[in-house]
Amino acid sequence: MWFGAVELAHAVGNVLGHNIADPNGQRVFRKGRVLSADDVALLARLGRTDVYVAKLEANDVDENEASRRVGDMLAGPGLRLSGPASGRNNLLAITPGVLRVDVERLDRLNGLDGLTIATLPRHTPVIHRQMVATIKIIPFAVPIATLQAAAAISAEAGSVLWVDALPAARIALVFSGSASLQERLLADFAPLLDRLSALGARVMRTEFVKVETGEDELELAHVFGQLHSAAARPDLIVLAGETAIMDRHDSVPAALERAGGRVDVIGAPVDPGNLLMLGDLDGIPVLGAPGCARSRKINVIDWVLPRLLVGDRVTRAEIAALGHGGLLEDAPERPHPRSRSEH
Repeated sequence: MWFGAVELAHAVGNVLGHNIADPNGQRVFRKGRVLSADDVALLARLGRTDVYVAKLEANDVDENEASRRVGDMLAGPGLRLSGPASGRNNLLAITPGVLRVDVERLDRLNGLDGLTIATLPRHTPVIHRQMVATIKIIPFAVPIATLQAAAAISAEAGSVLWVDALPAARIALVFSGSASLQERLLADFAPLLDRLSALGARVMRTEFVKVETGEDELELAHVFGQLHSAAARPDLIVLAGETAIMDRHDSVPAALERAGGRVDVIGAPVDPGNLLMLGDLDGIPVLGAPGCARSRKINVIDWVLPRLLVGDRVTRAEIAALGHGGLLEDAPERPHPRSRSEH
């Protein structure tokens, strides 16, 4: 593609390079317009003698067609294209789920001249019709060789971008608290219940167990054993309660291990959300919710819960990586919000 100033006599049929305004500052033509003879006549009446244009060559693909082709390369399962305009094409989710991004191939695609692709971070929970990526072709056209290189990168493996849809997961909810606290716990953790519902999950069983003594720990281990051996096993066990898990040897992780389970993570570099627990009970993921699960503000639960529901096993390394960007807006519903420690 050639780009530069030409005399008006040679401008017809070329792509306008810059916006054009009249003497009053009102826009006459927008950049990207293919100039007609009438357009050039109007420019002459405005006193213009030349104009910046782009001249497409035989091996060029115009910006809209290029963005459509790149979009077709990238639109994996769970995504659709919005349609190109001014060299831009957006990718939208067609189902609630978790966005997946092959970051290494995305980086290489963005290394191609004239092509840019901006996405949400990988593993971001998304909803129906949410924009997850935007493609912008920078010049008015790119060489076909650029699109061929993009196609080769996109075809190396599976999709570069896709959405894993949320299943209708079955949840076992275990509250650490006595029967006398049932109503209060259900009210306090209504935001957690609403999160599960919004993600398409169904609470199939709710248990209330005190965790104040060694006998209580045994009772909780018994509940874990019942959930593990039930004919209809839950897809996820969520624990919440009056007091969050404070230590690797606290009653909840200890009970999980007594039942034959495994504790993978205690603590997360995300605030609100430090007191997170992740574990496993013979293939059933176990989520120990911190106190911020009482809040409707964004917290670590919003990052972890959707991934567990689509079948991810979130690793300790992935939790550790959340520290960069993990300082979130405080939640006053927490038992000990940050503001109490400010001086």
